[in-house]
Amino acid sequence: MTDEPPAHFRAMFAAAALAAAAFASPAAAQQGIRLFDRPTDGRQFTVPPVARFVAEDGQQFVLDRSQGRPLLKFENSPEIWALQAQPGPRGDVIYKNDLGEPVLRATRLGGITVFTATRPSGSAAALAGQGSPLRLSQLGPQELFDRLAQASARASRAARHGILFDAEANPNSSALIADAATVASLAIVRISSRAEGRTLLLRLRRVFLTEGRRASVQMQHETLVITVAPGQGMAGRPSSERIVTVAANRR
Repeated sequence: MTDEPPAHFRAMFAAAALAAAAFASPAAAQQGIRLFDRPTDGRQFTVPPVARFVAEDGQQFVLDRSQGRPLLKFENSPEIWALQAQPGPRGDVIYKNDLGEPVLRATRLGGITVFTATRPSGSAAALAGQGSPLRLSQLGPQELFDRLAQASARASRAARHGILFDAEANPNSSALIADAATVASLAIVRISSRAEGRTLLLRLRRVFLTEGRRASVQMQHETLVITVAPGQGMAGRPSSERIVTVAANRR
């Protein structure tokens, strides 16, 4: 016997049982973009690579530019958004999600605007200090099983029927698979809050997570298939916004 995780394992969890019981940057630099520059004297603001911000509506978030892709996490959500930095007008930098929608804008003078569902036109944000890097930790089979169980329970409560969360993973992909399961359950909660949401979720009975060459999400009959690409880090799984869009537009 050994405590080492097997090279390949299949983690499965049937949400029906739970439902019955319970009805949960460097990237910019690579593109030649310098953030937070003063155009008058060339000096840079002392913004940490991982920084905390507070929006004018009180919402707090962390922007992590210390890794391959800018990452953003709101304090009131477990989801981490992998962003793409692109040059904007007047020297601004626009950070977009995996649907190409703006999430954050940084001006040459150091101003930050965050775009949310409650503030689609943008909310100014102020630097609040240094933050902690946004990273995923490697998970073992039992930890992955627990994360799938939590995601299944959350999704089943929102849909008011059992949703099976089922995954194929290995030690290298388990953390991203678990994170994708959490994000998928958040997307299902968001769908359920829409006027037509319960109708959209009637046929959803299973969420299957697997590994592939690139991140994707598809609806196949009663199954939501989510593919993650571990080599791309947190950018290697679809965001909740992308999952909601695919589920809402299924035929």
